[in-house]
Amino acid sequence: MERDDSTRKFVLICFMGIILNLAGSQIAKNFNLPIYMDTIGTVFIAIIGGYVPGISVGFFTNLIGSYKDWQEMYYGVVSISVALITTFLAQRGYYEKFPKVMLTIPITILVTSFFGTLVQELLSGSNAFFSASDVWDNYHKNFLSELPDKSLSIFISFFLLKLISSDLRERFKEMGKMQAPLSSEMRKEISKESKFVSSLRTKIIFNLMVITLFVAVTISGISYTIYTESARIERIKIADGITSMVVGEMNPNRIDEYLELGHQAEGYNEIERKLYRIRASNSDIKFLYVYKIEEDGCHVVFDLETASMEASMPGDIEEFDDEFLAFLPDLLAGRPIPPRISNGQYGHLLTIYKPVYNHQGQCVCYAGIDFSMDELSNYGINFIFDVIAMFAGSIIFIFVLGLNFVENNIVMPVNTMAYCARNFSYENEETREKNIKRIKALDIRTHDEIQNLYSAFVKTTEDGIHYFENLKRAKIEVAVMDELAHKDALTGIKNKAAYNKDTVKLENDIAAGVANFCIIMIDINFLKKINDTYGHERGNDYLINACNLACEVFGRDNVYRVGGDEFVVILDGDKVSICKERVAYIRAIIEKLRADESLQAWEKVSAAVGVAYYQAGIDKNSEEVFKRADSDMYKNKLAMKATRKD
Repeated sequence: MERDDSTRKFVLICFMGIILNLAGSQIAKNFNLPIYMDTIGTVFIAIIGGYVPGISVGFFTNLIGSYKDWQEMYYGVVSISVALITTFLAQRGYYEKFPKVMLTIPITILVTSFFGTLVQELLSGSNAFFSASDVWDNYHKNFLSELPDKSLSIFISFFLLKLISSDLRERFKEMGKMQAPLSSEMRKEISKESKFVSSLRTKIIFNLMVITLFVAVTISGISYTIYTESARIERIKIADGITSMVVGEMNPNRIDEYLELGHQAEGYNEIERKLYRIRASNSDIKFLYVYKIEEDGCHVVFDLETASMEASMPGDIEEFDDEFLAFLPDLLAGRPIPPRISNGQYGHLLTIYKPVYNHQGQCVCYAGIDFSMDELSNYGINFIFDVIAMFAGSIIFIFVLGLNFVENNIVMPVNTMAYCARNFSYENEETREKNIKRIKALDIRTHDEIQNLYSAFVKTTEDGIHYFENLKRAKIEVAVMDELAHKDALTGIKNKAAYNKDTVKLENDIAAGVANFCIIMIDINFLKKINDTYGHERGNDYLINACNLACEVFGRDNVYRVGGDEFVVILDGDKVSICKERVAYIRAIIEKLRADESLQAWEKVSAAVGVAYYQAGIDKNSEEVFKRADSDMYKNKLAMKATRKD
């Protein structure tokens, strides 16, 4: 009950400090004073309460202020620095006498001006951060502006301090402790003994600093990654949309005429002017061009001139960039290729190639855009500086809270119990009783847990190791069993159980309204005929060949064997855009295999292929998409049987 009362007093005193800060800040604003007056409570509470109350008051003052002005959170580190330097000086008696109080003013302002300038430089961006003259000018301005503000806060706090009795001040200092106050003798002995051993306090402080820095770096890194990835995706969307505009301006039936006649071709100059307007619509477009991709290179259809580079003429042939050699088969086949980000001789660029199709579905050329990514890098650097400035105060606050917790809950109880144990005397009953009273007088909140820590830890560790080994073996066995349960024994691809498991994700995406997928149904023809004519071994070969073909076209991870002669393919996300082309491709291969007389019967893979796309608002589940794919496959099978001559 007494400890609960101490906690309430601790919260109350912090609340009073925050009220002092907010009231002072409001007075300064109402009277248009050239000072802030928002650290009076921080200084006062830090003097009477120490690090944790002072830092708490400073931190939460800025946190509350950030609801009206979000930039207040950036300056939380300045308020915390006030609490740190004030507590440091107060513990050394600088607030006991007025002459010493005068010395605290320049020391405090030197520290707060440094942190204030640091925050300003972080917020101003990377270029200003390394300008020494600007840093010095800002520091000088901050020092002059902080001088009246911090002087007033320190003077008011000093006079408020005189209104509090020394006994009450001592009780404030003991708030938050997990045991009774130590005698001066015990405190000196514990401090002396800590000098000759590797202090637990030192080890924990070091580890706490490492963990705090790790968390800070991790949060900054994750924030930076999320920010840059979001910005990159947004830039790809913008560039893709602009490229689509270029595609829309093309007349696919006249590409060859543009190549041959260039500016002399009817309508060529009008299209070129539109392309220039499209490029002028976004300053990040560095290059805009239209190429017809052939074996010998990129045949220029349109190429816009830039300030630094002359445009190629229609019909000129450009060599393939090294970045696109891996996509050359797709480009020559007229298939879409993914966006590419490169950093070469032309700068940091995002390149989008989008095919232009004629009415027969043939790719006649590609519209291309090179989008500058330089600004994205600068934005990323400025963003990480903002994150550091924003969370610096929070990180210091968390570190001090952790340090205070370790000191009061672990280090001090362990040291005091060790001191009592080392000085426990069995000489006579009176001495024993005295020692027992001393131990009881510690009044440590965690007495039983600390006393039994070592033996419990040893047992828990041993049990934990055995448990971990058993768990590890069990996990390996479960993983192997799970893999076998979801893999087709003949083809090695995923089976019906895996399909059922993976469709759960599709159902979840449908429920969340983010579903984007298609299902391809593949039904193998003539399997029974192969089995009856050549035996089941050749029938297995026939199935494996069909499986390999499906995996080659759609990717092994996307193919499932759901029946004896049935395969299903699931494509989701960005892969949906290539579904139509992939289905046409596998059908063409099947037709080619059927016509190849050099192949054995089990090598002539024949299959009916059907496809269905998920339709938002229409399809209630993946089963409905599957049924449409199955229906489309059946139509394809009927068509194949109608044209079959064997």
